[in-house]
Amino acid sequence: MDGAWYAGWRHVFKLDPDREITDEALDAICMSGTDAIMVGGSSGITFDNTVELMSRIRRYAVDCVLEVTSLEAAVPGFDYYFVPLVLNTDDAQWLIGRQAEAMKEFGSLIPWDVTAGEGYIILNKDATAAHVSGARTELEQAEVIALVQLADRLMRMPTIYLEYSGTFGDMSLVRMASETVSQARVIYGGGIDNAERAAEAARAAHTVVVGNILYSDLQAALSTVQAVHNTPFE
Repeated sequence: MDGAWYAGWRHVFKLDPDREITDEALDAICMSGTDAIMVGGSSGITFDNTVELMSRIRRYAVDCVLEVTSLEAAVPGFDYYFVPLVLNTDDAQWLIGRQAEAMKEFGSLIPWDVTAGEGYIILNKDATAAHVSGARTELEQAEVIALVQLADRLMRMPTIYLEYSGTFGDMSLVRMASETVSQARVIYGGGIDNAERAAEAARAAHTVVVGNILYSDLQAALSTVQAVHNTPFE
């Protein structure tokens, strides 16, 4: 994990190609000191809107990573790529089916040195990602940790994303997941709408992702950068 391209990322802003962002807001986001910009979403993602957002971000020096959630939006030109695999779904297409289809279509073109698997555990039943993937979100703590261990120890996934999109999650569970892994990096996302919550998440996870608040309160979103960078992972 230590030598991986994502290993030094503590704070990440996540932008959705299907949502509008002004040039002024994007400038503030890219110049904020965040470690990376992640591009991705659960619906409405197309080749055209992904290319358009990437081209705007690439004017800045910040790392830019695409979370490949749609085969149609597998856009070349990003610095890095995350490939999500939903671990808590019974629908195999979200765990291996779509990924195998992508291998068949683009296998020879995938830049493996800048591509990493992302084991997703979606824990908010109201999140769009949960509805789309059929994720089983009502999991007991032991079930979540079992999935974390499975991804980390058996599947050897480099990153594990605990996704609470739209609500602030259980930081004791996130911390337990981070303490459980032997080589994976635990990423947390969901409900971070101020510096205090960002710091709380930073103590529990290796990487903190801030997304929705960018579109409703930019200044609050920007305050999370230093909050995370000034808070050590415990």
